[in-house]
Amino acid sequence: MSLQFAAAVSGALVCAMWLAGPASAQSSPKARGEALVEKHCARCHAVRAEGDSPLSLAPPFGVLPSRYPVEQLAEALAEGIFTGHPQMPRFVFQPSEIDAILTYIDSLAPASPRLPPKR
Repeated sequence: MSLQFAAAVSGALVCAMWLAGPASAQSSPKARGEALVEKHCARCHAVRAEGDSPLSLAPPFGVLPSRYPVEQLAEALAEGIFTGHPQMPRFVFQPSEIDAILTYIDSLAPASPRLPPKR
């Protein structure tokens, strides 16, 4: 096998592994939701559990689970979020995208503190 051929095969394998990486990371609903909010929301919102939003009007995603019921978020994502301020574009998501986004947002909620058992 020539050195040139071996280099070409190695390069192709590296490219294939690099391309396969994001696809496997996108397999879980949480990962798909995270990718969707990164793409559509991160320009204005802090999309992690903590941090300030780039746009001060935009609530950080870390507060969404405590501020809005899941049903309200699901409806807003399905029908189009309308906020009353011009900076927010209107987004309408498909049901599978909504499930993924809600799974991601739910993962940002702090775990409930465990109370000791009653005696």
